[in-house]
Amino acid sequence: MKKTLLLFLTALFILSCGVKKTQSLLSEGDYDAAIDRAVEGLRSNKNTKGKQDYVYLLEEAFAKAKDRDLRNLDLLSKDGNPRNYEIIYNTYLQLNNRQEKIRPILPLPLLNKGRNAYFPFDNYNTQIISSRNTLSKYLYDNSKALMLTNDKQIFRRVYDDLNYLNQINPNYKDVLKLIDEARFKGTDFISVSLRNETNMVIPSALQNDLLDFSTYGMNDKWTVYHNEKQKGIYYDYGLIMNFRDINISPEQIKEKEFYNEKQIKDGLKTLVDNRGNVVKDSLGNTIKVDNLKTIKIRVYEFNQFKACQITAKVDYVDLKTNQLLESFPISSEFIFENRYATYKGDKRATDVEYYNYFDRRPIPFPTNEQMVYQTGEDLKAKLKSIITQNGFRN
Repeated sequence: MKKTLLLFLTALFILSCGVKKTQSLLSEGDYDAAIDRAVEGLRSNKNTKGKQDYVYLLEEAFAKAKDRDLRNLDLLSKDGNPRNYEIIYNTYLQLNNRQEKIRPILPLPLLNKGRNAYFPFDNYNTQIISSRNTLSKYLYDNSKALMLTNDKQIFRRVYDDLNYLNQINPNYKDVLKLIDEARFKGTDFISVSLRNETNMVIPSALQNDLLDFSTYGMNDKWTVYHNEKQKGIYYDYGLIMNFRDINISPEQIKEKEFYNEKQIKDGLKTLVDNRGNVVKDSLGNTIKVDNLKTIKIRVYEFNQFKACQITAKVDYVDLKTNQLLESFPISSEFIFENRYATYKGDKRATDVEYYNYFDRRPIPFPTNEQMVYQTGEDLKAKLKSIITQNGFRN
């Protein structure tokens, strides 16, 4: 019984909070939010007395929302500004969608008045189609006019307008063709190249890898990178990676020798006193103690080392004016290192962590070309970071 009462009181509290929130939204003029809350509250048990507040609030919110929209439409229509066409179209959609939101829960009885709540629905199909066609024509004609300009930012705006037009009125005239044209004309095409100002040959594999922008994932909606110029494309910007210096250290093998000793347990031995007598416990048993043994090791450690450092700069160039826009220094380093060791004696005399070096062997040093290529992996990551953080357009 107590549990049932608690559930009832909880439900009553939630309902009360919902009604108050709906009343607040209605008072603030947020009619559609009030309608959403009331409709949600009436999806279940809509005919019960406890839901009557929602019914009254829904009736009032609907009437006020409709009146506001119709007054706005009257003003916008009389204004005659083409920029209002989209607002007019969306307002008619809103009037219709509001009705369709309420329609599934009708009828809604007002118990104290002995009638159903009044929702004067209208058919807006004609107005929706008419306003959509007016908006479509405006968007199409305006886009065609703007396509005669030579401004990429305008082409991008045209692209968005045409996509919106295709969304509300699919396959309108030649919109799909115009969308492709606006996309192409609004795109910044970047020519990517590499210059070698060092006295070393850069491996062709590294050049191809650095210039293969398909692996960078850098192409976006309005920026496309080409490492080979394509016919029929006028390039806006150039990205030039200049190799300034390549330093490769000599192959080095550093040697180190050290000695270590340690005491370890080697079984048990009989405990004797200073006179050599066997020591026994109170029961007469011989006492045994750890037999400690000293072990020794001599370790010969070798460290193979070779390093490569590349310094470069990335230039942004405006190809229309041939002006240098920005230049970004970049450097990268790759280190080859192999540490291994041999020993004489008992390896237990050194730390366990050192055992791993005893299992290693000397390996061939990478060639200079391999070193340069490996350095390029880090170089590529830094180049991507520069491009990500520094667009060609401010």
